[in-house]
Amino acid sequence: MIITRTPLRISFAGGGTDLPSFYRHHGGGAVTSASIDRYVHVLVNTKFDRSIRVAYSKTENVDSVDELQHGIVREAMRLAGVHDSLEIHTVADIPGEGTGLGSSSSLTVGLLNALHAYRGRLRDPAELAEEACAIEIDRLQGAQGRQDDYIAAFGGVNYFEFHPDDTVRASPIPLSTEARGALSDHLSLFYSGRTRRADGILKSQSDRTASNKDALLRIRDLAGSARDAIVKNDWAALGAVLDEGWQLKRGLADGISSTTIDDQYARARAAGAYGGKITGAGGGGFLLLLHPPERSRQIADALSPMERLSVRITPEGSRILFVGR
Repeated sequence: MIITRTPLRISFAGGGTDLPSFYRHHGGGAVTSASIDRYVHVLVNTKFDRSIRVAYSKTENVDSVDELQHGIVREAMRLAGVHDSLEIHTVADIPGEGTGLGSSSSLTVGLLNALHAYRGRLRDPAELAEEACAIEIDRLQGAQGRQDDYIAAFGGVNYFEFHPDDTVRASPIPLSTEARGALSDHLSLFYSGRTRRADGILKSQSDRTASNKDALLRIRDLAGSARDAIVKNDWAALGAVLDEGWQLKRGLADGISSTTIDDQYARARAAGAYGGKITGAGGGGFLLLLHPPERSRQIADALSPMERLSVRITPEGSRILFVGR
């Protein structure tokens, strides 16, 4: 039996520049993001009979990998060269898709980590991230960028550079335990009450890359500004970066924001938030805010009845928790 744990993520700046339609043609992309203490767990175990059982929001019992309906599980087993009779269980702290916290990429990375370990192989974070991108973007033709797979594999707080030749450079941002705790204290996530599939928004955004070029170039620069603010522990400056990035992101495609989201964000700002954004592609999911810790209650009151999700930055990426018979 193998059990892996892989973190979900938040992105501070640069989202959209990790799409191939941008970074391949405009000098590369950059994203500053962090892993949080909400996880996807994957359990892989040998099955006695000759079938494959996969349990997620529903359960599949099939005789071969090719019969699996769950695309990520099917392609991960193929890529890892695992065709054995297996039982695979997935459990997420934030169930469902469309929350903007990178759950599908965390699942892909964690499953690959488990399947390679099942075969007696270890993969480093860069290998796991690349294989996960190959599954989600190339094999399954997903519209997302590359950042989610990388932060899920590496963990911590990172500045990622996406080069035109599809190579990626990961630069961990040095934070002491105290500074990481301080950043966590300045973070709040509020559930918008709505989930959405990111593919439609991301495809529309990708199609508009040429017309959005100037905005995306500025968004790429903001990833560096976010990195610098984090290094300096300047949380107000980081909040200002999020605010500028959100104002730019809102115009990249239809559906990224809405009247409701705009109102929620305005109320949070009036209650003392430095800045923020909707996580992921937009349109729903979680509202991420940077704020003085002493304004937490006022912001929560202003956004009531939205539910606040307490999160902390975690230094760990995908890891193997258990190996046994």
